Amino acid sequence: MTDQNRPPVPGPPGRPAEGAPAGETGTAERLALNRTGSFEWDLDARTLDIDTAGLLVFGLDPASFDARPETLADVLEPDERARLDAATEEAVKGGHNAYSVHFRVRLPDGREQWTHVQGRILRGGDGRARRVIGLVRDATAEVTHSDFVLELEKRRRRQTGIVEQTTSALARAVTVDDVTAALTGPGGTSRLGTDGLVLALLDNSALNVIALSGESPKVLHELGGGRLDPRFPLADTVLSGQPRFSGSLAALTRRYPALEPHAERLKFEAAAYLPLIAQARTIGGLALFYRHRTTFTADERNLCLGLAAIVAQSLQRAKLFDEEREFATGLQAAMLPRRIHDIEGGEIAVRYHAAWSGRQVGGDWYDVIALPKGRCGIVVGDVQGHDTHAAAIMGQLRIALRAYAAEGHPPSTVLARASRFLAELDTDRFATCAYAQVDLGTGTVRVVRAGHFGPLIRHMDGRVGSPRVRGGMPLGISTDFGDEEYPETRLDLVPGETLVLYTDGLVEEPGADIDAGVRTLITEVSAGPAGAEALADHLSDRLWERWGSGDDVALLVLRRSPDPGSPRAPRLHQYIHQADPEGLSEARTIVRQALSDWDMADLADDAELVTGELLVNVLLHTEGGAVLTLEVLPEPVRRVRLSVQDRSSAWPRRRSPGETSTSGRGLLLLDALTARWGIEPRGEGKAVWCEIGPRETRP
Repeated sequence: MTDQNRPPVPGPPGRPAEGAPAGETGTAERLALNRTGSFEWDLDARTLDIDTAGLLVFGLDPASFDARPETLADVLEPDERARLDAATEEAVKGGHNAYSVHFRVRLPDGREQWTHVQGRILRGGDGRARRVIGLVRDATAEVTHSDFVLELEKRRRRQTGIVEQTTSALARAVTVDDVTAALTGPGGTSRLGTDGLVLALLDNSALNVIALSGESPKVLHELGGGRLDPRFPLADTVLSGQPRFSGSLAALTRRYPALEPHAERLKFEAAAYLPLIAQARTIGGLALFYRHRTTFTADERNLCLGLAAIVAQSLQRAKLFDEEREFATGLQAAMLPRRIHDIEGGEIAVRYHAAWSGRQVGGDWYDVIALPKGRCGIVVGDVQGHDTHAAAIMGQLRIALRAYAAEGHPPSTVLARASRFLAELDTDRFATCAYAQVDLGTGTVRVVRAGHFGPLIRHMDGRVGSPRVRGGMPLGISTDFGDEEYPETRLDLVPGETLVLYTDGLVEEPGADIDAGVRTLITEVSAGPAGAEALADHLSDRLWERWGSGDDVALLVLRRSPDPGSPRAPRLHQYIHQADPEGLSEARTIVRQALSDWDMADLADDAELVTGELLVNVLLHTEGGAVLTLEVLPEPVRRVRLSVQDRSSAWPRRRSPGETSTSGRGLLLLDALTARWGIEPRGEGKAVWCEIGPRETRP
């Protein structure tokens, strides 16, 4: 170590320190004011040579210091001594050439001082540490300033976090209810950095409290809402457009004496009352409450004003959305039927769910139309697009389709004329729909569809079928392409069965295949209750919540009244589709289970065999399905009556099959297994019936 780099060595008072510049002298007082000293620690001799300024930094008397390192270390608190020892030992044993450490010293006058030691380790030729030389100084001002800067930075980060979190939460708020939920829901007050709040909107000459959180909600509501009375701080802020900050409840009550009767019920200490200004107009007020704060710095006031501006803009945007939403849904509601009239022989339930996106409403619709001869027409449809133009087209198309249906035209003609009407509107929109004429007296359903989903049928046993209903092109497009053919499909709805029509919003799940949505709908229709209203509620609760609200949904549920018979003569009906390969097997199972439930299991074998024979004849030799009716005839002779109805007018003929023939034994089987049987004409077709049980005694 050269003389230029060596720190001054303390010398006698009044004389220059060794190594100090010539002419520079100082006293103990001057060194004390300098608050920086030097030291030399001989590790081999275990002695510490420290100058007067250094001793004064530690609060020691230079005249009584005995040059022992332990004497200086005894001045430190145990924790601080451990901090200094750890830093020194790590540097010495770790092979370092220098170290630096801050620690606290308790001075004789009781003050706490931050001290900084910076040492350089001198080693011998063998690398072993021999001496430590360095500086010791009072670093209180430096550390205090650093703490202040850190606290200031911490406070600024906190304020920035409050603004960012609040902005993020309100950015997702669409409606006024969303805004209030973001402010008062989980984490709302913590995001704002408050202990409570009152949010009120200006409504003519009154303040309407729309959000409230914190302690004493009742009194806060009383003081925040109602008429605009300048004797209360929130109303005064709204009227004046100027914020009010109060660091204590006492100061607030002095300024607003009207608060004095309520002071004992208020659980806050400080408050900020802020006007909500949007588009240069005051739309309400926001009050923020704090339990412990006593002052508002300039930065904190600016933070509160910034929060108020964010809330005001969010509320203004949300109010505009709510107004647009109310306009759009009102327009759409005016174009849908106000009420559905009761129908004879069944029940109808309809549900409509509007998409939640401002004026972006859809063109979904439903309708129930009274037709001649006690029939009714049912329809659901969807106009392309999600705007008020789609809703307007929907209204016109619904009225046109209703008029064509009421004139008595067959379903295929109704859709052909509706397609022509839509094309003549000179719009680029098209529409899909499913329309059915229903005769609940006979159960006949004639269905046509234009690019739409076919209906679902829920049978008496809960099984849900999806009949193959032929279809045509969407309305409007079919006319443009010159193809207005909409083939009809006839279905038979037996007593107790349910028909379900729906639009795509009910089965579309974002990111999933639409077939998965249809399968889920079928599952829910099967699992739901039997009644039309109850089933419609079930589907609404289970599916609309699952898919969300990105699209409109129209749902129509029609159930033909059940025919349960009487306790002494129960009855069931089942429709078997010709294209349903499992229908025959399920029908046989249903017959066996029903007879078991009716305590007539001894007839189940014969009834199951006859059921299969009659249904096979229909499914093989006709072009449609069959309606199976099973009932118990009342006393005195308790038999089972089984009937299979089809739409064919050709009656079965009795034949004499040969030994190798594979058919022609159906009527012989009826003769052998039944008490009696017969054939009856039924409207467009016939019914083959038989009775199974004890035979009559003939004279």
